Amino acid sequence: MSAPELISPRSTRVAAARRLAKRNFRGKDRLFLAEGPQAVREAAGHRSDGVATLSELFTTPEAAERYADILDAAQEAGARIHLASEDVIADISTTVTPQGLVGVCRFVDSPFEEIVRSRPRLVAVLAHVRDPGNAGTVLRCADAAGADAVVFTDASVDLYNPKAVRASVGSHFHLPVAVGVPVETAIEQLKEAGVRVVAADGAGEDDLDDALDAGTMGGPTAWVFGNEAWGLPEETRALADAVVRVPIHGKAESLNLATAAAVCLYASARAQRTGGAR
Repeated sequence: MSAPELISPRSTRVAAARRLAKRNFRGKDRLFLAEGPQAVREAAGHRSDGVATLSELFTTPEAAERYADILDAAQEAGARIHLASEDVIADISTTVTPQGLVGVCRFVDSPFEEIVRSRPRLVAVLAHVRDPGNAGTVLRCADAAGADAVVFTDASVDLYNPKAVRASVGSHFHLPVAVGVPVETAIEQLKEAGVRVVAADGAGEDDLDDALDAGTMGGPTAWVFGNEAWGLPEETRALADAVVRVPIHGKAESLNLATAAAVCLYASARAQRTGGAR
């Protein structure tokens, strides 16, 4: 393996990648960072409208040998590959312990109108989610549950925040995600598309278990998730067709956002597979 070709954090390419840690530069360049083997592997295999998502890959010589299959996929995608010292990777990375691979990726979000036209059956709407780790984990849960799309409203964190990208563990590249949609618009248009909108709230009038037993969860459903600390505002709850709480059977005070989202999304996925029957 040849010596690293990017030996200085002051390199022009390193500086361009490093600035993607800031939202304003991500928006200007329409690029974001994906770190670690799983995220970079998914990025290397992803395309939008025939265009490869991965545009550049920074890798240490050790990582290049360990993840040769990822480098092959990156080359096949036409990405520019840079061998870099550990210092350069650390300078670009936003993690405490980088894994030696950092990819520069083109934005992957989808127009909300296209999502609505696709007649989705299961959607996660992040209405007021501000914590990037929670946002990325909800995206991962939606992906795992087989959701058709995720919507990040204009009141939620940036989809491309590095913590959100890490928390999704590659799910950014698996399903359509719309960004910057006003929550009122998202709910209204999903309803018009025949999707039942259910707000998840600890103070909800309806119990999720009861809703499942009643057979009301088997149709197309959009779950609306709120802020980690204060939930959903009253005006958002009022827009939903139902406000449902996840039952607490033990002594826990509550569930965190991502855990509650996983419970809700999997409940809907199972109800849809069984036609709403128990």
